[in-house]
Amino acid sequence: MDDATVNAVTRALAIGPRSSRAERTIDITTIGRRSGQPRRVEVWFHRVAGHWYLTGMPRPPRSWYANVRANPRFTVHLKHGVHADLPATAVPVDERTRRRVITAVLDPQAGADVPAGVVRGQDFDDWFANSPLVEIVFDDERLRAASPAQN
Repeated sequence: MDDATVNAVTRALAIGPRSSRAERTIDITTIGRRSGQPRRVEVWFHRVAGHWYLTGMPRPPRSWYANVRANPRFTVHLKHGVHADLPATAVPVDERTRRRVITAVLDPQAGADVPAGVVRGQDFDDWFANSPLVEIVFDDERLRAASPAQN
């Protein structure tokens, strides 16, 4: 990517509390765990403390989550404001990170870069026990450096 594209992508990834649902909507392409075929699906991503995450409502297992657990390499497709295909890796999170991220997603006042009302009224215990969650680590070092972790 040239510098102008990196700057545009960095702005698109800089989602915050005022970001619209459209701005946080991306597609991801995973590799099917059984078929070995590419599978593209629309998801939301969240930014918490300078890191990006994929999660979902506590429902039956998600195919995208099973796919990235079997093959953590996937592609993020930005589609609002800038169109870009970004190679990435899904990284499992430890219990402490899981608790922090899910708390932030459920309670925007807890300091997450998510809009109020994204998941209003959801039960923390249900989310903590049953929601998929992985960190997105982009291959391009310039993207990782663009949003340093904030403690």
